[in-house]
Amino acid sequence: MSEPIDQTPTAPAETRPPTLCLFCGSSSRVDPIYKQAAERFGRMTAERGSTLVYGGGRVGLMGLAADAAIDAGGQVVGVIPNFLQELEVGHSGLAELIVTDSMHARKQIMYDRADAFVVLPGGLGTLDEMVEVLTWTQLKLSAKPVILVDVAGYWEPFLKLVDHTVERGFARQENRDAIAVVREIDQIFEKVDAWRPGDADPRSKWI
Repeated sequence: MSEPIDQTPTAPAETRPPTLCLFCGSSSRVDPIYKQAAERFGRMTAERGSTLVYGGGRVGLMGLAADAAIDAGGQVVGVIPNFLQELEVGHSGLAELIVTDSMHARKQIMYDRADAFVVLPGGLGTLDEMVEVLTWTQLKLSAKPVILVDVAGYWEPFLKLVDHTVERGFARQENRDAIAVVREIDQIFEKVDAWRPGDADPRSKWI
């Protein structure tokens, strides 16, 4: 995946609500508490007037979040590669569905469209998307917030792993601090509104 092109919002924050990019699972075989969180996030995003950008499918948590946002009158943009159209079943009710030739192009467009990233429970694909943006943050290629929603403790093992990398010297505490962790959907928007990018020298990562 090519590095991000533009770290800044497409318009000043005071002129429009931030566009939120959602990373989450495409499985429906999950605990209802995760489904409820996805629906609440989609609904609240629409109620705040924010555009929702996500992976474009109509299944799993991603589909529930998109449907809830649409039902609440929100603007939803999906980005999906050709080969996933059948697996994730591209959503036909979106304001915009962008079909790409590759996963790399998909992630690039999602990054470029977003002002902030929200991560709900998900599997390896969700981990891939989240960690890539966090890596860009670590390298100062990105200054956009990443908000991890720890629904019912789902992300605790991941956070322990990140803490382990810090303890063993493979990452810095500022890299761990780049992950804004919340436990309630309502707290997401407080974190987005309060976010201020750090100003650490990227060379310090390697020292």
